[in-house]
Amino acid sequence: MSLKDLLPGKLGFGAAPLGNMFRDIPEDEALATVAAAWDSGIRYFDTAPFYGAGLAELRLGTALAGRPRGDYVVSTKVGRLIMDEIEDVGARDLGEKGGVFKYGRPNRIVNDYSGEATLRSIEDSLKRLRIDHVDIAFVHDVAQDFYGDEWLGVFETARKGAFKALDRLRDEGVIKAWGLGVNRVEPIELLLALDGPRPDGFLLAGRYTLLDHAQALQRLMPMIAEHELGIIVGGPYSSGALVGGPNFEYAPAAPEILDKVARIKAIADRHGISMKAAGLQFVLANPAVAAVIPGASRPERIAADHAALAEIIPASFWCELRAAGLIHSAAPVPMAG
Repeated sequence: MSLKDLLPGKLGFGAAPLGNMFRDIPEDEALATVAAAWDSGIRYFDTAPFYGAGLAELRLGTALAGRPRGDYVVSTKVGRLIMDEIEDVGARDLGEKGGVFKYGRPNRIVNDYSGEATLRSIEDSLKRLRIDHVDIAFVHDVAQDFYGDEWLGVFETARKGAFKALDRLRDEGVIKAWGLGVNRVEPIELLLALDGPRPDGFLLAGRYTLLDHAQALQRLMPMIAEHELGIIVGGPYSSGALVGGPNFEYAPAAPEILDKVARIKAIADRHGISMKAAGLQFVLANPAVAAVIPGASRPERIAADHAALAEIIPASFWCELRAAGLIHSAAPVPMAG
């Protein structure tokens, strides 16, 4: 089933912040944020065991408890098992993402992309989420940003294990769809080039945004369209950099990124539009995009996301960005308004 057919709307909820991403989020604030998303009409929630070593799944499960299971769609991820024993959080090797979840649970995280671990991962997620099935399972982070020069070996392990296991679970009706959940385009391209197994779509974080989209636009999006699949875009605000935050790609933003943000914002300010509106509407203008899932850790952020989608952005704004070389010349833009 294509993700476009499965997802209940263009705006979903990215639950990574519920795992105490970057800060120690109080439990009541985390639960109130999910409640605000639900009350606003959001019915797609994406999470992963990796987010706070199970914390995001536990909180999402608590927040959704009592909601009719048929009323919402959940995706989670496989590739990492959360153990009962604890470890030194500061000593974890997380590739380029070191420290992102230092405020999460201290449970030991084990990377395992085998078929057996995939089945166990889904079972563990069901318990933490307190549900009887997940709709979509993504193989998490089989890419260079986490595994460096070893990433192709990790991908091969997943190809023999997780991919085949999820393909079988999808065919058996245990899950409705599967794919990759990654921060890089290369593993998606590699999977699409294989004869099989056949994924249903992908979650790509940070690679199709207002700040960074050229590679995905030119190489990946045509492949997605050719295979008649959909892509969910995570991290539309580039770890917050687009909307005035200090981080890009989970680390302090480089001067050239901050300069690009400032140039875009100057144009946005002249046109009287918000950076959130520019970021979300740019992503959704690409026909390959099935949904966008900005992360939120405070209830008021949900309302801001909905308001951003409703803003009217004049065509002249996009024309000015294109003329300034701030978006790729071939990038689709919403021209209404």
